[in-house]
Amino acid sequence: MTSSASPRQLFVTTALPYANGKFHIGHIMEYIQADIWVRFQRMQGHTVHFVCADDAHGAPIMIAAEKAGKTPQAFVADIAAGRKPYLDGFHIAFDNWHSTDAPENHALAQQIYRDLKANGLISSKTIEQFYDPDKGMFLPDRFIKGECPNCHAKDQYGDNCEVCGAVYAPTELINPYSALSGATPVLKTSEHFFFKLSDPRCLDFLKAWTTSGAVQPEVLNKISEWLTPDPETGKTALGDWDISRDAPYFGIEIPDAPGKYFYVWLDAPVGYLASLKNYLDRIGIDYGAFMANPDVEQVHFIGKDIITFHTLFWPAMLHFSGRKVPDKINVHGFLTVNNGEKMSKSRGTGLDPLKYLGLGMNPEWLRYYLAAKLNARNEDIDFNPDDFMARVNSDLVGKYVNIASRSASFIHKFFDGKLSQSQTTIGETTSEGPILVVLGSEGQIRQDFEQREFAKAIREIMRLADEVNAYFDRQKPWELAKHPEARNALHEVCSNCIRAFQVLTVYLSPILPHVARQAYRSLFSLDRQPLWSDLRGLADAIGTYHHLMQRVDVKQLDALFEPPAAPEPEKRVPGGEDIAPVITIDDFAKIDLRIAKIVNCEPVEGSTKLLRLTLDVGEGKTRNVFSGIASAYKPEQLVGKLTVVVANLAPRKMKFGLSEGMVLAASHADEKTHPGIHVLEPWPGAQPGMRIH
Repeated sequence: MTSSASPRQLFVTTALPYANGKFHIGHIMEYIQADIWVRFQRMQGHTVHFVCADDAHGAPIMIAAEKAGKTPQAFVADIAAGRKPYLDGFHIAFDNWHSTDAPENHALAQQIYRDLKANGLISSKTIEQFYDPDKGMFLPDRFIKGECPNCHAKDQYGDNCEVCGAVYAPTELINPYSALSGATPVLKTSEHFFFKLSDPRCLDFLKAWTTSGAVQPEVLNKISEWLTPDPETGKTALGDWDISRDAPYFGIEIPDAPGKYFYVWLDAPVGYLASLKNYLDRIGIDYGAFMANPDVEQVHFIGKDIITFHTLFWPAMLHFSGRKVPDKINVHGFLTVNNGEKMSKSRGTGLDPLKYLGLGMNPEWLRYYLAAKLNARNEDIDFNPDDFMARVNSDLVGKYVNIASRSASFIHKFFDGKLSQSQTTIGETTSEGPILVVLGSEGQIRQDFEQREFAKAIREIMRLADEVNAYFDRQKPWELAKHPEARNALHEVCSNCIRAFQVLTVYLSPILPHVARQAYRSLFSLDRQPLWSDLRGLADAIGTYHHLMQRVDVKQLDALFEPPAAPEPEKRVPGGEDIAPVITIDDFAKIDLRIAKIVNCEPVEGSTKLLRLTLDVGEGKTRNVFSGIASAYKPEQLVGKLTVVVANLAPRKMKFGLSEGMVLAASHADEKTHPGIHVLEPWPGAQPGMRIH
């Protein structure tokens, strides 16, 4: 009933979530799929190391951390601290959760780079990129916006248009601007490092590896487009891969290249190895020896949106750095709602995992429903609320749990909890031939789990549950119980049903780990998860039956998909602070506002906030004014500009000198959420000395 093959050594991962937000239902679907497969493997007696990590690097995280007023490390740590309720809530049992900013990942990524370089697969060249002069950084494509060169839609990203779908280089945008500062980007050159994927060695390796069975046929069809030479040019689409980024950047430094960092997609998959190493070090297993073992199988579960990185770049990085390549890349599709509708929280079609748990909905309802949809192919699956309720209530409560609740009471009432001695499998012979017994499907169900055909396995398990319930109904134990001479028959029927329930519990255990353990603890007096080997020796007695699962309540589903309530209208507070008390025109007339020209500007030694402005206010002489705008402006940006000054403000003696007025500037009251200072600048035509009325 179990495989006679030697125990396997498995290293299993899911895709690393980007550490800039909470888990969404797509993450949970992937983790549940992998968790089911891992639990099944462990039930077979195999050793599995199941790890993941936060993908912690890159410009988006650096920028988000800056906006939040945190260091990138603190920002990522706060995100990581919120992972546990999701994973525990849905019974997702990773052995280790780590971070790509951990020391192991820095060391491994840098060593892989050195190994690739030693193998002649790293090159460098000077490239031209957009640079934000205000932020002092090169801009990733997604942080450049402008007018689409194809359809002329405004505010499109630097790599593709969301209106017409055109793909282009950032330099092709019309009127580009920085999405970070609004500044017009300038082109600057920089030396970048490349992984030479165009090398014939890489192409030959990837053709062999991708056709080895490591990827699904439909995935192979997709990535073959990258590996098939163009009939005219003879070249493939697999060009050299830019693996470097310039400072400032939150990431891992490239060895012997000051100011250069690995592009996040180079070090992110290395996080799989880093998380494994961190875990093995803690449990006393030598990482190097483990990864050198040819029997170790490396299996990744990923979504279809990151196929290219995992099936081309990642295996090539591993192979040509002298490391083991993945044995399987299992790709799944997306999760939609109500026949393919894209999830949207505002429309009430989003499925928020924490909201699901907060409503008291059983996590194993969702595990079961997703498993009933999942197969080994790269296909989208749909969550339909009505179908969800019908499947859970019919399959799990009406079929599976129903077997135990109907049979256990007879065993306790008439036989003191003891089962019949003969362990007859479920079935009977009729003129129509033998009815398939629950143990007879063990091989097929085991194969379905191994091949990730979870939907097929569930269909067979529920077919068997139907057989058991039909058997119970035909034997009519409620009638047998009325006749003392039929007690042996009653004992046999109910014992068969209880043992069938145990078999079904074993089959469902990877999907329903909590319910399976509850059933084993209360009904079979075993305080552990079911083992596949339990099929060779079923129970001979039972404890008191306790109810295992409630039905889905339609009110819970309604609440789950209820659109969020519209927020209460907020009091508008312009600029983050209330308007000052009313003054009269006479009060205002006391303030003398004049146009001033900034004829010189320089930093103030000993101050990080102040700039010293030399102003022409049309008086035939200049004034000296100190202004706290150094965080927003460089001196050369202000020289020659017109501005507005309070000309009749009493001079103020400061430790840096005498300040003879006040330059007007605007800022938000909450500098953390609305950073920035904006010096007032009159329209062209105004002259120094003009009064503002």
